[in-house]
Amino acid sequence: MDDELLVIRCQLGERDAFTELVSRWHAPVWTFVRRMLDAGRADDVAQEVWVAVLRGLPRLADPGRFAPWLFTIARRAVLDRLRHEYAVAETPGAAQAPLDDPAEGVVDRADLVDALATLPPPEREILILFYLEDLSVADCAQICGIPVGTVKSRLHRARRLLREHLTGKGDQS
Repeated sequence: MDDELLVIRCQLGERDAFTELVSRWHAPVWTFVRRMLDAGRADDVAQEVWVAVLRGLPRLADPGRFAPWLFTIARRAVLDRLRHEYAVAETPGAAQAPLDDPAEGVVDRADLVDALATLPPPEREILILFYLEDLSVADCAQICGIPVGTVKSRLHRARRLLREHLTGKGDQS
């Protein structure tokens, strides 16, 4: 069953359809959020995303555009969390949350995760949406609320920064 039909069924009030939608999309949403935040915060933000989806689903005008709509909500939730944490961190005496996840597995994967973490958030989110979530440039533009040309330039810059970080790290070994 495709997502459009599931969304329509959700809008008609079928709870089983929402459960299926969540089971289908929870992993991609959590993965996107996790790549933008650490694991502990990703769980909380992913839950916030699903609450927002549940509340907003009746107002979704084009059920066929569910995936970009969903990732737009996820992106806003991540940005809201980061804004809140930055505001708290700027308050005198506030403790800063650790950004490293020491439980990363394979060394190559750890290097890639470290390299992703060094990217500025706008480039990181475009790279994640385009390559890891497999969304089109147009969908990335819609999710981020930016022109397609900006998505392409951020992708180019993100690839360049990632390559520089990974090759620079290789020279030090």
